[in-house]
Amino acid sequence: MKKVLMLIMALQITLFAKLNIITTYAYLGEVVKAIGGERVKVDVLADSRFDPHFITPKPSLILKVKRADLLVINGAQLEIGWLPPLLRAAQNPKVKLGSKGFLDVSHIVTMIDKPKRVSRAMGDVHPDGNPHFSLDPHNIVDIAKLIEAKLVQIDTIYAAVYKNNLEKFLKRWQIFLDEFDAKMAECKTKKVVQYHELFNYFLHRYDIKNIGNIEPLPGITPSSKHTLELIMLMRQESVKKILQDVYHERKTARFIAKKTGAKVVIMPHDVGAVKSSDTLESFYKTIADRVCN
Repeated sequence: MKKVLMLIMALQITLFAKLNIITTYAYLGEVVKAIGGERVKVDVLADSRFDPHFITPKPSLILKVKRADLLVINGAQLEIGWLPPLLRAAQNPKVKLGSKGFLDVSHIVTMIDKPKRVSRAMGDVHPDGNPHFSLDPHNIVDIAKLIEAKLVQIDTIYAAVYKNNLEKFLKRWQIFLDEFDAKMAECKTKKVVQYHELFNYFLHRYDIKNIGNIEPLPGITPSSKHTLELIMLMRQESVKKILQDVYHERKTARFIAKKTGAKVVIMPHDVGAVKSSDTLESFYKTIADRVCN
């Protein structure tokens, strides 16, 4: 009888224990929470205030990875500089590359800006294409479906819960997209400059022209020559908006703005990167407001 009771207790613990899920970035955490609901406990590894390419593998992060049942990453080599050492330190077979508990969402996305060749002379380019696909809100639909499929795979008993949560999320998200697209239709023909090629997916989706980058090449510090050339181009194209992310230096953007009469706007690259961007909806609304207004 005692053994039976112990088995029942063990089964109850298994059935009601939440899945420990870690995501590399905050936007992924928001999608996982929406699909996982009460079945998941979510931790995000990267702080949205900092450069997503470079995260310090602190002991607290190692512990989170060590305890995880599922790891969801952006992929497309965005985490290549910091995630592999974190995984090696954690030594968690559940979430290693290729395991059942590892999910790379980039495989579901149609990548843009894929280079024909890769060399150090081209700067810090990503061979798979531009990894900042989360800036297009339409990509969230396929990412949510992929996450739901993975949750069903690793937690089959609650498949119906995840399916129901996905349906609710997609219905809500489609309403959001319809309203958002209608608003963005008024923003076409805009011209901008950005510091790093963070917003290409967003700009491409809504037909906004990026006429240049403050970086001469990805990951390369702006030179005086390149900055002066960009100023001349902005004057010629009558560009009045500079998209500045939260983690690069701002001195160059302010200098260019002074010489061109353009306005520098601080842009979030992920959920929570700036004030009033703590949800998926407010994240994209903040981008739209700062680009279009």
